[in-house]
Amino acid sequence: MFKVLISDPISDLGIQKLFDASDVTVVKETGLSEDELVKIISDFDALLVRSQTKVTKRIMEAGSKLKVIGRAGVGVDNIDLEAATQRGIIVINAPDGNTISTCEHTFAMMMAVSRNIPQGYKKTISGEWDRKSFVGVELNNKVLGIIGMGRIGTEVAERAKAFNMSIIGYDPFLTEDRAEKLGIEKGSVDDIAKKADFITVHTPLTKETRHMISTEQFELMKKGVRIVNCARGGIIDEHALIHAIDQEIVAGAAFDVFETEPPQKDHPFLNHDKIIVTPHLGASTREAQENVAIDVSEEVLNILRDKPFKNAVNMPHVPSNVLRKLQPYFSLGERLGSFLSQITKDSIEEIHINFSGELADVDTAPLSRSIIKGVLAQYLDSEVNVVNSMHLAEAKGVKIIRQRSSSTKGFTNLITLTLKTNSGERTIAGTLLNGYGARIVQIDQYPVDISPEGIFIYISHQDKPGAIGKIGTLLGENEVNIATMQVGRKVVGGDAVMILTVDKQPSNTVKKLLIDTDGIVSVNEIIL
Repeated sequence: MFKVLISDPISDLGIQKLFDASDVTVVKETGLSEDELVKIISDFDALLVRSQTKVTKRIMEAGSKLKVIGRAGVGVDNIDLEAATQRGIIVINAPDGNTISTCEHTFAMMMAVSRNIPQGYKKTISGEWDRKSFVGVELNNKVLGIIGMGRIGTEVAERAKAFNMSIIGYDPFLTEDRAEKLGIEKGSVDDIAKKADFITVHTPLTKETRHMISTEQFELMKKGVRIVNCARGGIIDEHALIHAIDQEIVAGAAFDVFETEPPQKDHPFLNHDKIIVTPHLGASTREAQENVAIDVSEEVLNILRDKPFKNAVNMPHVPSNVLRKLQPYFSLGERLGSFLSQITKDSIEEIHINFSGELADVDTAPLSRSIIKGVLAQYLDSEVNVVNSMHLAEAKGVKIIRQRSSSTKGFTNLITLTLKTNSGERTIAGTLLNGYGARIVQIDQYPVDISPEGIFIYISHQDKPGAIGKIGTLLGENEVNIATMQVGRKVVGGDAVMILTVDKQPSNTVKKLLIDTDGIVSVNEIIL
């Protein structure tokens, strides 16, 4: 018999499968302190929580039988993931249960902002019958821009068709084929900014997505656009939005999320007559709360019964002999994936991983997951981990090809990663060198020797005399210190690359000065 402790209020209907299981005993005790949990946790194989219980390292150390911690929801900020991983405890969440709830809330907000419903309600109950002030717009025949075509974005697109809306979608993994199957147009963020009458965002908050809609994008928008954010605060620059409304570019906005929650009482959204706000209600339905409990209950049962599971947010158990061989490569693999994804701008269709040398004779599945996590993390941030990375890639239609090779190009071990897009391929290779540690030894066709750590500026340029000097001078004049420099070229006077390690992130102004320099083709900032 397995014993499961539920320490937060969770719907009985959602956890009915646990109650029905013949091999499980369920104990519900809510409101326990850390000390109280420490006293009793040693009796339990699994712990189910929502957001109230803080699952600390001390609790896990006392949980000598603990195999799994389930979070009935998405966020796992209340669980010490590092401590769980160190003790071999699997932490799972339920990322799919609130999909429909958030999708429907998005449409509620879109309808409310298009017809001024909260403003009209407020004025009507105050005793005023004012129809002239609240003339709205229809969704019919309007263009909807969806930024983020994951689970929720896809559901929003399906429902928008019923409103006779034309849809432009953006997602780093959205291919032309998938867009065609969804019946939408594939576009960039700038395409959406230029064409859309309504814009809704459904991405995680990452370095790449923070303020992805800001002054530059608002300046591209046509007057009268309406903005909806039921995803994460910070994807849309709040101050830039206020300015765009004041400039009459944006006709209205509806936000369920804020950059800081709860917002300060003087937050400009709270008293603006063209902005509708709700207190992060996207997942707040009875059905969503039940669904996440059902999902996490099923996953807990799978883990306890040694069956396959998918929604883990930390590393599962790896045999100790395999782990010892792979351990030095995990960081290298993840950073190779991160580096290459940061210089690959088109939609990724295939991920090719080749292991050679001493890695050819080892089960590299755990290492593959780390590499794929590095690739996806630029777009999915905390949604992706070493357990679900392969599942998420395949769910987005990305084909994964793993190979082993005897050819090591002179290295004892070599990991070669290739990302195939609709416009071509990008390749990176890395190795571990005795005495030097992890090194990047190839980027596309150029041999390099780079430590995969720090802040990089990756520059594609024409091989012309003085190019290096111009770039060095420009960075020096803007107080960006160069730590190391690598250069490579195909032929004299042809295409070339420059990889600079710098001491601090270049500002947007510096990056613009670089891209405007004669002979520069592209500039990418990379952070590892």
